[in-house]
Amino acid sequence: MQSRQEVLEACKEDGYKLEEASEEIKADREVVMAAVQSSSGEAFEYADDALKADREFVLEVVKLQGNALQHASSELQGDRQIVFAAAATSRLNAHSLQYASKELKADREIVLATVKNNGYALQYAAEELKADREIVLAAVKRSPGAIDFASEELRKELPPAPKAPWD
Repeated sequence: MQSRQEVLEACKEDGYKLEEASEEIKADREVVMAAVQSSSGEAFEYADDALKADREFVLEVVKLQGNALQHASSELQGDRQIVFAAAATSRLNAHSLQYASKELKADREIVLATVKNNGYALQYAAEELKADREIVLAAVKRSPGAIDFASEELRKELPPAPKAPWD
């Protein structure tokens, strides 16, 4: 059995080590945060359920790694502030919006902020927002290929995404 300090050091190097930790250590905020940071948020899956439902802790986690939202409690996936924080930090990962509640996928402000960071997040927006010109233009400006996720009407109206040199 590893000590807390040994697990903490291991999680700083490889967040997935949290999976092997004791239940007590999976509830340790410092250890879980270290695991989240070194795993791009993925190790949050192994955290204690109480931490996944702790609003303040989840807010801290998603501010660092937006895609950790996928492992937060379903209640917190419907928390506007938490989803907005996840969206704002997910420049490299368009998937944080995927784990938001249905209502928040239809929240224009959240979707606009998300697609401004990563246009491919448009694929997870509510259908009506895929037809919103401002949102689609913001998504395409950030990620030209995001046009593929726009409504059919807007895809016909807007120019196609430029082809990559290897296409």
